[in-house]
Amino acid sequence: MITPTLLLAGTSLAPAEPGGFHAPGPDIFNFPPLWEGAPTWLTKPTLLAMLSVLILIVVMWGAFANPKIVPRGLQNIGEIGYMFVRDQVARPFLGKDAERFMPLLVSIFFLVLLWNVMGVIPVVQFPVASHIAFPIVLAATIYIMRIYLGIKYQGPIGYFKNMMFPPGVPKAVYILLAPIELLSNLILAPFTHAVRLFANMFAGHMILAFFSLVGFYFLFENFGPLGAPLGLLGTVVTIAMTGLEIFIQYLQAFLFAMLAAMYIGQSLHADH
Repeated sequence: MITPTLLLAGTSLAPAEPGGFHAPGPDIFNFPPLWEGAPTWLTKPTLLAMLSVLILIVVMWGAFANPKIVPRGLQNIGEIGYMFVRDQVARPFLGKDAERFMPLLVSIFFLVLLWNVMGVIPVVQFPVASHIAFPIVLAATIYIMRIYLGIKYQGPIGYFKNMMFPPGVPKAVYILLAPIELLSNLILAPFTHAVRLFANMFAGHMILAFFSLVGFYFLFENFGPLGAPLGLLGTVVTIAMTGLEIFIQYLQAFLFAMLAAMYIGQSLHADH
């Protein structure tokens, strides 16, 4: 079971404050530096983000540094993950260009997945992507690459022309369509790319923290004939929501990588 003590570790909110039950709020996402005198940026989310990168490097190195014809162990797992990203993320949007961008897409998918899964790993229990700065950095990287590739392969005029004036539309409609397409592609798309991941991880962690705290408070801090059923319900819902959250964590990693592939494909080929 995910306990509130672990979920709220490092935050300013205790599991149970004097005076009754207090629901967790946005404070559970605020972390002080890891030790007194440490840089303000060196917090638990930053440490987990760097740890995720290190884990990804070690696993991928172990899987592919010395590949065998018949894969075994880590290589077998790595190849399954690689083929999943290739067949479900890269090829549908990039076609023959899929292999060129596989290192990027594999890295994005598994990094985001690790960031998300950190939210349900015992003791760790914090999804890195619930801090908006981390999704923004990844989304901004894809955004810059998207603009660069679009100008490179379609030309500066052709890229924006294809973006704002898609073929097969009556010319009078372009008056409304052109600014909408420009706003959608250059502002809304990168914004939603980051916020979708952030909002799902933020909300999921908040829900888990709430029901976990309900179970802990009414079963241990304020046990009684009326509170015990509520505490039991909170515990059951926490377990159920943890399973749902694991699915959402995987789904958001998949969607983030899929959108990255789609944006790159739109820049490489005007017909996407």
